[in-house]
This record gives sequence, structure tokens and C-alpha cells, in this order.
Amino acid sequence: MTRVKKGVHALKRRRSVLKQTKGFRHGRGSKERQAKDALLHAGNYSFAHRKDKKSHNRKLWNIKINAGSRELGMSYSKMIGALKKNKIELDRKILADLAEHHPETFAKILAKLK
Repeated sequence: MTRVKKGVHALKRRRSVLKQTKGFRHGRGSKERQAKDALLHAGNYSFAHRKDKKSHNRKLWNIKINAGSRELGMSYSKMIGALKKNKIELDRKILADLAEHHPETFAKILAKLK
């Protein structure tokens, strides 16, 4: 059996890890072991925060809808209840966009609910 030397692959792996940790602080951007550990943690955080981002966006949409509807004399909860009662199926993302960028359209929707 022929002898296999792993130098090329080991160097490639090392380089890729250090390339991914470029810009990390202290030894985590330059020392192989610390870089590997930092990458593992970074992966866990990014996975968890991709899930969190969805709830953060929903909270932000609720705040925007509430602000827009209160200007026109209706609370958020009453508006959402009226939307469901009238079977108007606009999701929160669209409502928030309308409240922020197209207030006249948002006002027409609210007028339909009253």
C-alpha cells in the first residue's frame, strides 16, 4: 500500500478555518484551536438567532401597526379583531408596510373596519 501524506489537506483545512474567523478579536482570529472553537460557537449563535429574527420582526410589525392605527383612533387589538371579523386577510407584515409607507391606504382599510 502506498504512503499517504495529509499535509496539503491539513493546511487547506487550517486556512479555511482561519479565513472564516477573519476579524474575530484576540486569539480567535489567528490561533487555530481558538478559531475552531469560536467557529463552533458562532455557528450555534447564528442558528439560534435565525429563529429569533422571525419573532423580532413580528414584534416590530405589531409596533408599527399599533402606531399607525392609534393615529387614526383605534387600538391595535381592536383593529386585529375587526380585521378577523370582517374576514380581511392581510398579514402583519403587509399591514406594517402600509402603515409606515402608505398611510392613506392604511387609513382606507381602517375606515372599512369602522
